[in-house]
Amino acid sequence: MSSGSTRAILAALGANAGIAAAKFLGFAVTGSSALLAEAVHSVADTGNQTLLLWGQRAARRAADADHPFGHGRTRYFWSFVVALVLFTLGAVFALYEGYHKIVAPTAISAPVVALSILAVAIALETYSFSTAVRESRPLRGTGSWWQFIRTSRSPELPVVLLEDTGALVGLCFALAGVGLTVLTGDPVWDGVATVGIGVLLGVIAVILMVEMYSLLIGEGATAAEDAAIRAAVTGTDNVDRLIHLRTQYLGPDELLVAAKIAVAADVDLATVAATIDDAEARIRAAVPAVRLIYLEPDLDRTPPGGRR
Repeated sequence: MSSGSTRAILAALGANAGIAAAKFLGFAVTGSSALLAEAVHSVADTGNQTLLLWGQRAARRAADADHPFGHGRTRYFWSFVVALVLFTLGAVFALYEGYHKIVAPTAISAPVVALSILAVAIALETYSFSTAVRESRPLRGTGSWWQFIRTSRSPELPVVLLEDTGALVGLCFALAGVGLTVLTGDPVWDGVATVGIGVLLGVIAVILMVEMYSLLIGEGATAAEDAAIRAAVTGTDNVDRLIHLRTQYLGPDELLVAAKIAVAADVDLATVAATIDDAEARIRAAVPAVRLIYLEPDLDRTPPGGRR
């Protein structure tokens, strides 16, 4: 389990807890709906980080009779719950509050307090976001950040990255809403900013739900990992060809590999066993995430380019 993801979660947890308290105080003083929406957003994020930590802890439970492959997917489940919480508690509340602020605008008192709190919140969220970026960079490789979010089999870092991105952009929306309210004297801008925060959180929540759902029902190896596994198998002595290959992530750090390999008809049983052992060693060396391997030897009765 990556210690980097844990560090990113803890950094986000500490930042969001402090930010939530400051935003609620700011709302109490100013009456800004954008600050209230952001405060609820920070509470949701604080709870979300707690859920991610709980998911990591639960995933460490040993395999048992009911779960012979372990509890690795627990991390996917709680990450999916995080997306639901972000949508229901963050997005829906912000949209509701923004709508009422637009329909019945109320003036913001002590705008300097609101702007000061938002500036401090941006600084704290920047720290949390930079921590998530730093811990994610080694796993991202040469791909884009969007590719990392789409292809990562570790759920926590993409969740924290998207949450922190949403928090920073949402704070900018709130800052713009309060600023425009002060400049124009029209508090409806505060409500518009609040609706913008709600839409933003809703989009991020939907992206997270789609990604976590895909991981929860079972994703296979990445394209690079699949190619490495195939090369390891076909590069093994006495393996004529790879008949078929199936892979699935049982958890962020646990990849299952099942394959049927063709061996020559005149190979004896001891050689077949040695071939399987060699192939397994090659696979694990090529893709360290592989934990379970099931290789089935067979005679090559499949036509070239065919599939069994």
